Amino acid sequence: MTTPVPVHRDPASGLTAGSGAEIRHGLVSRLSAEAFGSLFIVVAGLGVPLFSIPQSSPLPAALAAGLAVTAAMLAFGYVSGGHFNPAVTVGHAVAGRIRLSDAAAYIGAQLVGGLLGALALFGILRTLPGIQDSRTAFDTVTAGFGEHSIIQAPLAGVLLLEVLGAAILVAVFLGTTARNNINKTAAAVAVGLAFAVLLQLGLSVGNAPFNPARATASALFSSSWSLEQLWLFWVAPLAGAAIAGLVFRGFAEPVAAAGSAADGSVIDDSAADDVEDFDDDEDADAADEAAAVPAKAAAPAKPAPAHAADDEPDSRDDAQEFFDGKRG
Repeated sequence: MTTPVPVHRDPASGLTAGSGAEIRHGLVSRLSAEAFGSLFIVVAGLGVPLFSIPQSSPLPAALAAGLAVTAAMLAFGYVSGGHFNPAVTVGHAVAGRIRLSDAAAYIGAQLVGGLLGALALFGILRTLPGIQDSRTAFDTVTAGFGEHSIIQAPLAGVLLLEVLGAAILVAVFLGTTARNNINKTAAAVAVGLAFAVLLQLGLSVGNAPFNPARATASALFSSSWSLEQLWLFWVAPLAGAAIAGLVFRGFAEPVAAAGSAADGSVIDDSAADDVEDFDDDEDADAADEAAAVPAKAAAPAKPAPAHAADDEPDSRDDAQEFFDGKRG
């Protein structure tokens, strides 16, 4: 009987390892991965539109940010899960895939990485002689609504767009990294493409980033109005992430094992493990019984007591002497 290979999962990311010993990276390593990945995404997501004209063609900036997300997830996702976005982390926390303390630390690391990325871009802008005011240049890539939106989108419109976009992005992330998803290896590509598509829409409306860390990084180096409107780009995406997390928390409810074979539904992992262990125990009991049967059949016959064999010759000798007249 073969022994099932244990499956190990990262509680922070939900990703499944293949086999062998479970690799659990420390919190410092995970925070470093989150910070560096966020720095990369901010540099790509803000740097491309800073040195181009995103209003006329947002596609290059959107593709750059989406590809940066894919590359960062592929490079650092095995360490931290590859969130790089407070909205994604909040979605994981609501879905029960990460502890609240770790989620708070993740968000702090993402903010640090995003700010370092924006600071690097701000320093590059200060070295360019053709740019007189670096803060005004950052205004062109900073999220805003009303008069600070490219198409003068009102607060309600930008809020709904951020909620919807963040919910879709987090849903794609949670769905593609689910434990029972056979396509989880393509999660980085799926999340990057979803992010690029959403940014194509968000940049056209009001530089909506669907990422509070990126919104904060750009707002701190822009004009004062950006900080006044920053609250929207925290509240709306976190609300959308919470909605997606609640939906996937419902998906994680265990399914009864009795009905799984009939209706084709997926059994919860813990229930499946119990069923597998139960089957293994039954197989082991059946094997023990099968081995015991030939053992009983091959067992030698119980030998007769030695005293019985000795008694029979003695009784025959006494009778013979009696009939021969030797005994009276």
